[in-house]
Amino acid sequence: MILIPIMSDSKKILLLGSGELGKELVIAAQRLGQVVVAVDSYDGAPAQQVAHAREVIPMLDGDALDAVVAKHRPDLVVPEIEAIRTERFYDYERAGIQVVPSARAANFTMNRKAIRDLAAGELGLRTARYAYADSLEAFREAVARIGLPCVVKPLMSSSGKGQSVVRDEAGIAAAWDYAMRGTRGDLREVIVEELIRFRSEITLLTVTQKSGETLFCPPIGHRQERGDYQESWQPHPMPEKLLAEARRMADRVTRALGGAGLWGVEFFLGDDEIWFSELSPRPHDTGMVTLAGTQPLTEFELHLRAILGLPIPELELVRSGASAVILAKGEGVPEVKGLAAALAAPRADVRIFGKPVLRPHRRMGVALAWGAPGADVAELVEEAKATAAKVSVG
Repeated sequence: MILIPIMSDSKKILLLGSGELGKELVIAAQRLGQVVVAVDSYDGAPAQQVAHAREVIPMLDGDALDAVVAKHRPDLVVPEIEAIRTERFYDYERAGIQVVPSARAANFTMNRKAIRDLAAGELGLRTARYAYADSLEAFREAVARIGLPCVVKPLMSSSGKGQSVVRDEAGIAAAWDYAMRGTRGDLREVIVEELIRFRSEITLLTVTQKSGETLFCPPIGHRQERGDYQESWQPHPMPEKLLAEARRMADRVTRALGGAGLWGVEFFLGDDEIWFSELSPRPHDTGMVTLAGTQPLTEFELHLRAILGLPIPELELVRSGASAVILAKGEGVPEVKGLAAALAAPRADVRIFGKPVLRPHRRMGVALAWGAPGADVAELVEEAKATAAKVSVG
């Protein structure tokens, strides 16, 4: 039996979803004396390996979720994934449980339709043209309306699952099938987006506080494949005018959703234009670059401080950094090799997530590189990629 010391500032956190982002959040929480119960649909998920307690439930079973909440009586409910019965969060909030960042925010952002309608429809933020479809026939009509090429995404998914680019009419049926295989939960609907000719993609980590102004981290650039991030770097150079516009849009949408916490707000960046893309009400995968010490606190520490109402220091750039993913090779039980070679570089580090099963292209770890604040981020990306290439998880 493990005895957990309880301090006056300790809170019990129910973490819903226990992947690699949740694992880092649990570590940050334990360092500040918080108690975490990690919940996921399978046993041995990364965050469960470091939490005080664990629960395994079907994440889309509302009754099972209610039972876990009743059993543990948490002070905070912190979602880490999309596929949860977020409509139950309103009941928890009414019962006095703090939902992070808020029940409204969690409910809206778990569904691309709700957040896009809020951002573009209610708030008037600049976005790509878009349409929705809930059948193959409606999908064909949406593609015709938006035009080719276009991007299709399931309304509920993460890490690029089900996302693809439709370049011609011959690829429409295959794109629909792929989106349905990649959707999370029981929502069979997609968003079809105009393909923006952007120069780069950025994530603006945005921190809303219980008391105090909204804070912004230095912008993070990232590159995707198969809809999932491959490398990220901080800072991403961009004109001050566009950075100010990104901050304005991030502030508006997070204020509209309400609550305290860290948000990953994504944008498409052009030469002299910027478009809102989407946001996550929690630490962002591209923000793992902050594990390289690029700012005073990592995105996980920022999220924790914000939801607990603790002071947050100035979010200045400490040093430049980059991250590169380490992907699974093959299937089965993971075996990690090459750490000694990877860590031989003077400014390199590796995080292995501890996922118990391999799948093709599954993210199993991340490599980090860093340099002085003015270092060339393109060179740091290459250093992070070189470190990642030396590690084999297969």
